[in-house]
Amino acid sequence: MFEQFTVDTPEHSCAIDITLQVQQLIARSGIREGVCTVYVPHTTAGLTINENADPTVPADILRELDKMVPWRDGYEHTEGNSAAHIKASLIGSSQSVLVVGGRLRLGTWQGIFLAEFDGPRTRDVWVKVLGG
Repeated sequence: MFEQFTVDTPEHSCAIDITLQVQQLIARSGIREGVCTVYVPHTTAGLTINENADPTVPADILRELDKMVPWRDGYEHTEGNSAAHIKASLIGSSQSVLVVGGRLRLGTWQGIFLAEFDGPRTRDVWVKVLGG
């Protein structure tokens, strides 16, 4: 099963919990056991799995990434968004999660986040669920 959805990111840099949207696609697929891969086809956004119980955790991650990779730092890329490309490379563009009993097998406090580094934008999220 392959599905996709879009996410409108409201800020230049933000982390949006997309766990529920991914879970809904798995439920529609009818697949009970397998693997779910989530992918963003963008060079200035990424995907990460981390705590979704406390909103300060993703905010802290974004703040520390800003310290590590400042927006202006003498980059050569003429478009002016090199920091976003670097952050997306550090975070990565995909995550794979087991599907057990028709549900994502995440840890108690885990969620899947779309990490925006060059927004606001409309981002595509591609989801592939393989049964087995």
